[in-house]
This record gives sequence, structure tokens and C-alpha cells, in this order.
Amino acid sequence: MKVGQRLWTREELILAINLYCKIPFGKIHQGNPMIISLASLIDRTPSSLALKLSNFASFDPSLKARGIKGATNASKLDLAIWNEFYDHWDIKPFESELLLANIQNKTIEELYELDDSDIHFAGKTKEQVVKTRVNQNFFRSMILAAYDNRCCITGIQIPDLLIAGHIKPWSKDEKNRLNPRNGIAINGLHDKAFEKGLITITPEYRILVSSVLQKLKGDKEIDSLFLRFHDKPMIQPSRFLPDQEFLTYHNNERFIM
Repeated sequence: MKVGQRLWTREELILAINLYCKIPFGKIHQGNPMIISLASLIDRTPSSLALKLSNFASFDPSLKARGIKGATNASKLDLAIWNEFYDHWDIKPFESELLLANIQNKTIEELYELDDSDIHFAGKTKEQVVKTRVNQNFFRSMILAAYDNRCCITGIQIPDLLIAGHIKPWSKDEKNRLNPRNGIAINGLHDKAFEKGLITITPEYRILVSSVLQKLKGDKEIDSLFLRFHDKPMIQPSRFLPDQEFLTYHNNERFIM
């Protein structure tokens, strides 16, 4: 460590990895307003925070698979925080959002601009509903950032039309609800088709269209909206590549052959 530098704290690193999840990989640089904002909150320079995010990139298995190494000067604590976060997607995102609210002297409700009129309890406590809302928003931010706001089927880049879809449904796997490798950025129509098993993505990352729709070949809309994507490669994310185990589940348990 250079003279005058201070060690990164555990809390700072948790905030840094929170931000790493929300920024498209190609936009990790010191001029990014999100990096500038967090750097100011933790009294770091934007360049030092950007470097720390690059350190986290060196641990990302999806980037390694593409031959992208990230920075090479990560610390043992960097790796420990990465592993802690990466192995506990069910709890760490919300904890990091609470920490982000705290450093801004806000409640989690203030951070997300929530009040009771925005929250429907339906037999749950306010805390449960708020946690679910925060987690859902975090997951969406993370998935859309990974796909650079692009639909993995069509390539549409209009965030308002995109959904952070689950490969293995939210109701089927609580532990992996926030695991980004269980998510895809997908437009609303194809998300519904994916949910109903009318399309799937294979473990080899190719799009398949169900025989239900194949039988409608010749219908102009079906051809245009679905059949032209059959057996084409999905548009892959820059990181958090879908886990082949989840894709296998969808192929075997949800897809209508």
C-alpha cells in the first residue's frame, strides 16, 4: 500500500460490489456518474472506486469464460467479500441496500421513495413487503445492467419494455431468486412465452420454439415474433451468464417440446 493510502473497509467493499452489480461492465470508469456519486459518499476518488470494481471483475466466472481478466491487484478481502456476496444472493443484496441507505442517512423506504400508499401488505408485515420490493428492484437493475438493457431474444434496447425474467421461477427456488445467473433480460411478450414453456434457451445458449408454435408456421405474426428466432443463439450478457443448471431445468420441466 502506498504512503497516505487507507485500507478499504468491509462496508466500503460491500457498497462497491453492490454498485458493480448495477453498472454495465463496459461502463466501469471514473467518469460514470454512479461511480462518482458512491465515491463521494465513501470519501474515495472515482478512479480508486473504478479500480476496485475492476478488481471484482477479476473474480467473475462469466468474464473469465470470455477471457476477460479484470484488474490483477485484488486483495484477499476483495475476494472474501466477492465470495460472501456471490454465495449468498438470497441475503446479501438486501443487506447491501440497507448499508447504502444508512450511509446516506436514509431509511430503506426513503432510499426507494416508498410510503404506505405504495405498499400492499396482503397478510404480510410491512418489513416483508419492503424487502421483497427492494430485492425485486435490485434484481432488475442487476440483470438489465448485465445485458446492457438489451433483450436476450430480440435485441430490443428499450428498458421500459424489458423484464428481468427468472429461468427457474421465483416460487420454485427461494435461495436463487436474486442469483443473476438465474435471470435473463427479456421483453414482455417473450417473457410470457418463456414462462408458459412456449420458448426456451438451451444449456448451449440457443433459443428453441415449442412445437405448439411450430404448428402455426405460415402465420405472419407467429413467424415474425417467434419462429425466426428458432435455433438461433441468444444474445449473451457481458457477465452473469445464465447457469446451465437452471437452463436444463427450464428445458426439462417447463418447455413444451
